[in-house]
Amino acid sequence: MKRIVIVGAGPAGLMAAIAASERSAELGIACEITLVEKNALAGKKLNITGKGRCNMTNACTRDEFLENVPVNPRFLYGALANFSPDDTVAFFESHGVPTKVERGRRVFPVSDNAKDVTAALVRTAKEAGVRFLQGSARKILCEENVVTGVSVQTSRGETVLPCYALILATGGVSYPLTGSTGDGYAMAEELGHTTVEPKPSLVPLTSPDPFCKACMGLSLRNVGLSFEKDGKTLYEEQGEMLFTHFGVTGPVILSASAHLRKGFPVTMHLDMKPALDEKTLDARLLRDFSENPNRDLRNCMNGLLPAKMIAPFLSRIGLDGSVKVNAVTKEMRALLLHGLKDLPLRIGGTRPIAEAIVTSGGISVKEVEPATMRSKKVEGLFFAGELLDVDAYTGGYNLQIAFATGRLAGENAVL
Repeated sequence: MKRIVIVGAGPAGLMAAIAASERSAELGIACEITLVEKNALAGKKLNITGKGRCNMTNACTRDEFLENVPVNPRFLYGALANFSPDDTVAFFESHGVPTKVERGRRVFPVSDNAKDVTAALVRTAKEAGVRFLQGSARKILCEENVVTGVSVQTSRGETVLPCYALILATGGVSYPLTGSTGDGYAMAEELGHTTVEPKPSLVPLTSPDPFCKACMGLSLRNVGLSFEKDGKTLYEEQGEMLFTHFGVTGPVILSASAHLRKGFPVTMHLDMKPALDEKTLDARLLRDFSENPNRDLRNCMNGLLPAKMIAPFLSRIGLDGSVKVNAVTKEMRALLLHGLKDLPLRIGGTRPIAEAIVTSGGISVKEVEPATMRSKKVEGLFFAGELLDVDAYTGGYNLQIAFATGRLAGENAVL
């Protein structure tokens, strides 16, 4: 009887448990598989991904997928060849979770409910005979550099689970309230593994610019954003963002954060009317002004800007909101046009890693076999998911990495 222990019942750990059970059954190998999770319920972080909708993968080719992995993409060749986005969709479809594809090839469950994804994984694991144990793994036990067991703290006290193989799938350090508190890093480091410094990715951005605080709570849709440092554009996209007391957040901001790896400060350029060029926008201004020649400028901007933004916007570009529209000069109109198409805001950094969706950094992939997820340093030790120093942009890529690396680790752990 081969005993396999998996630490962490997130997407990588659950998939690893299922894969180990399926592979052992295929090969006729007797295995006892135990999944250790510190939370009372599995998949706590998975349940809140994609605002509770769960962007489970991306319907793209392997090459397209790897273009969206800025950190160690080549490490994932084997995992994605073994379990592709198409395989992920087929897996969930066959386990009662129909899927749909939305903008950007993002794949979601038809129900728009992340809990359906978690429930399918948990149900499949239990039906396969996986044993669930609530507890916190404390220490990996080894003899002559071979894994022999793991010490786990449960409600009944400390216990040792003997094992033939151990899969660490404990996640990173983002959203620590879901259980991602860096436990796996410490246990792996005790055995000689190297941790690349964890940093936040897919995280809100901070700004010292008073404009952000003046617009706090304002959500913008279909705006254009570009981020520039030292004269070079680092990222540009169109979509939704939100001003906050600390700076900016929202889907486009989170995506941008993954591209801002060259340090801060950077400049964010905001285009309020990305669908209009300056000539068309100027014609729009002239039309609005001709219809309201005796109104104050601040009262003639409602068709172009949200009400909350008008005063701070006019202040930023240096125009008096009380000036009459019929007194607006060509030079003043040029300031308006430029401000609407390119309003620069200083970005000073990111929010803490605890607020990040994804952890960048983790166990060095130089110390892990990409074809098996097996440790190069300790026999019987495997890694999967966000614990590894691999992360991607938004769009379902990070969950696919968790599923693919978990699948590969589980299948090889029984051999």
